Amino acid sequence: MIRKRTILLFIATLMAGHLAIAQDDKSVPVIFSHDAAILSINKSKIKVKDASLLPAYEQLLKDAEKALNFKPVSVMEKTTVPPSGDKHDYMSLAPYYWPDPSKPGGVPYIRKDGETNPEVKEYKDKEYLPKLCEAVNTLGLAFYFSNDNKYADHAGQLIRVWFLDKNTRMNPNLNYAQAMKGTNDGRGAGLIDTRHLIKLVDAIVFLHSSKSWTSDDQHGMIQWFNEFLNWMQTSKNGINEMNAKNNHGVWYDAQRLSFALFTGQNDVAKNIVLNVQTRLDKQMDENGNFPAELERTNSLHYSVFVVEPLFMIAQMAKPTGIDLLTYTSSSGKSLNKGFTTLLPYLTQEKKWTGKQIKDFDFEEAIPLLVRGTEKYNCTTCTAAINKIMAGETKKLRIRLFTTIDI
Repeated sequence: MIRKRTILLFIATLMAGHLAIAQDDKSVPVIFSHDAAILSINKSKIKVKDASLLPAYEQLLKDAEKALNFKPVSVMEKTTVPPSGDKHDYMSLAPYYWPDPSKPGGVPYIRKDGETNPEVKEYKDKEYLPKLCEAVNTLGLAFYFSNDNKYADHAGQLIRVWFLDKNTRMNPNLNYAQAMKGTNDGRGAGLIDTRHLIKLVDAIVFLHSSKSWTSDDQHGMIQWFNEFLNWMQTSKNGINEMNAKNNHGVWYDAQRLSFALFTGQNDVAKNIVLNVQTRLDKQMDENGNFPAELERTNSLHYSVFVVEPLFMIAQMAKPTGIDLLTYTSSSGKSLNKGFTTLLPYLTQEKKWTGKQIKDFDFEEAIPLLVRGTEKYNCTTCTAAINKIMAGETKKLRIRLFTTIDI
């Protein structure tokens, strides 16, 4: 009876968000940050060994085989105990803060924007979480396209250890994320650490048809994200991040939207998208730039880093009925304008004149160039991708998420 109730709860939750799974077609996943219909089309192409997608598919399986060797990790492995005394609480240091050589013990730490303090790596939670999310996402994708349950089985094991096992689970909060030694034990900016959870949520949706993923697993993860979303929207750190005026605020809303959709809170999701429209209007200038990102020491990277989640939000917003791709604010701000302003620098037609203390990795631009081709009919984007990849584009996994010919 309990199992039956949890299954019904799962289905009802998805329907509440207008995202119910088509029970007679397990090949069409309910997915948030990518287009489910495109994934289904590409799965069919792979099934008939379409030569245009096989290199990307084969690369995915190679990556998935490596992910099978990624052992379960947990927040309990860190050696430093959070101020709460509970190792189940996530903990990390602010990456751009360093010991002050002029102060006893180096505290309070001082900021060196764009320069990562190697001490950050000593806090394993921050190191493990993105690796975990990447591994689970890869395994979920591999299961979806191959139907090989070994990938789903390992993905489920990784998820249970980090989130569900009472002995190893992470508490659903970020009270102690990105601490600044000598100043605070954690701060709102720490929420950028969990942006990788969007990938994990997508992966969970891929797992729904696997015999390795139970209704108890599903219910447990819905409960975890319900609690985490509540913490995000009510805690001091969460509210501080909500009020962030730069990329942090956009990533905050991208996470909130993913978690709200996953937990079936469609009204919350719609309000989040409306909030993003307000952010877009306030954070973009009349030229399509984001001034808060231009102030950074790696300004091209951060300009890309704020547009990337906007594209993700636009895709996730579809169930809410709000089209962020075509939205233009009363003052003329839009995602299209932000993308178009960046485009000549991503295609390397123009040289970036802002501050960039590290060489920009143009591979960071590929997701934007793909989305620009899909959504805004960019005519120079595919050539730019081939230039960045020196013609080696066939193995790009992003090909599995699009129907455009890269």
